[in-house]
Amino acid sequence: MTQVPDFRIQKCNDAAENPQGDYVLYWMIANRRTHWNSSLQRAVEWSNRLDKPLVILEALRCGYQWASDRIHRFVAEGMKDNASRLQKLGVLHYPYLEPVPDAGKGLLRELGKRACVVVTDDFPCFFLPRMVASAALQLSVLMEKVDSNGLLPIRWTDKVFLTAVSFRRFLQNNIEPHLHAFPKPDPLSEVVRPFNAQLPRGILEKWPPAHDVLRGIDNASFASFPIDHSVPPSPIHGGEREANRALKKFLQHKIDAYADCRNHPDDEATSGLSPYLHFGHISLHQVFRDLIDHERWPRNRILPEGRGQREGWWGMSRNAEAFLDEVITWRELGYNRCAHLDRYDRYESLPAWAQQTLDTHRSDARTHLYGLDQFENAETHDPIWNAAQRQLRREGRLQNYLRMLWGKKIIEWTPCPEEALNIMIHLNNKYALDGRNPNSYTGIFWIMGRYDRPWAPERPVLGRIRYMSSDNARRKLRLRRYLQRYAE
Repeated sequence: MTQVPDFRIQKCNDAAENPQGDYVLYWMIANRRTHWNSSLQRAVEWSNRLDKPLVILEALRCGYQWASDRIHRFVAEGMKDNASRLQKLGVLHYPYLEPVPDAGKGLLRELGKRACVVVTDDFPCFFLPRMVASAALQLSVLMEKVDSNGLLPIRWTDKVFLTAVSFRRFLQNNIEPHLHAFPKPDPLSEVVRPFNAQLPRGILEKWPPAHDVLRGIDNASFASFPIDHSVPPSPIHGGEREANRALKKFLQHKIDAYADCRNHPDDEATSGLSPYLHFGHISLHQVFRDLIDHERWPRNRILPEGRGQREGWWGMSRNAEAFLDEVITWRELGYNRCAHLDRYDRYESLPAWAQQTLDTHRSDARTHLYGLDQFENAETHDPIWNAAQRQLRREGRLQNYLRMLWGKKIIEWTPCPEEALNIMIHLNNKYALDGRNPNSYTGIFWIMGRYDRPWAPERPVLGRIRYMSSDNARRKLRLRRYLQRYAE
């Protein structure tokens, strides 16, 4: 039986497992799915080894920054998918939606008192690393965190890569063994026998499971939750089933135009998978597997030595390789930084040359100046920028090319680069379904020079930071339908 590789598993505390416990507890916080999930697979391994039932705690706090109807609805839809499948399999799924901040405190500790071992997800961004570290100290039983983020394990190297080409070269020359160590498509197929785990009534009374909310999710209102109700649910729905529909649609109808059309807003040729990858509703391993099946790519192919080239190394079609560069190279580059640097979201983490050039032009006159409210409400002079911001507010997504232009203009239209960064992070994390993620921080900081190089000519405000303009976007991109759609 294939085991979860040791290099994807980390101990979070010095406690030992308790074979006399009542169950194995999987605390699902980032890989919110029941397929292609190394954390779930590891919990199943413990369950089988100890001959104990499996309990899955899937909780959602309400007191974290940017909590909103949009995020709660998307996560809860994923919970509903998980609850439906796990009920059919006889695995105890404990969905908990915190009704007020800190109401969930103590729940994991109480469940841990009766657990043989606790397994959770290793996600290197937002408040999750701090939450896991704090929780581990409160447990008297072994707690492990498992990396199921991407093809390359985030702790395979402790080097922080400064450019995409250096990371791409490293990935090309280190990825092959990991292509033969994928998580199981269905970890729960390995459960030796069904168990009917029971939890103490006192726990269930103090922390009521959210079964009623999930059953009525189609008509549910989150008005009673103390979260931001000014950010409504997105028309994009969450959950493993929706994630699989998005992947199928991409491979059947969009991938063959990806390389040439993904930057054109009117063409809508992007995958739409980033929200599902962020919330763990789909695994990158599954995305890769389905893509190579679509490409009829031999699974035992011997990959050549890599030099960091963008095309030709995988031996797939141009469209597939363009997509892989985005979903593997650029995505996992962000995970690399977040896993090894605590200050990944600080202005001071920008390259020295970027800070220097922005500082040199700190006092340059701005052609326009806007405050947060004007940016948030799409009240600038630029129709393209306003359209992009309206898409972000309405749908929780930004078209890929326009996300870069959106950020460049915020730098140009704010009094200083630190304020520009804060506005970008706030708007992205408040509205974007794929915000609060290593990949989204990569995009924001790339706008300010991370993973990039100095550009000539030197310009006002941006200095030697790469320049983009709305006039160029109009000339280069197919935008007419997009601008009509988000005109008001």
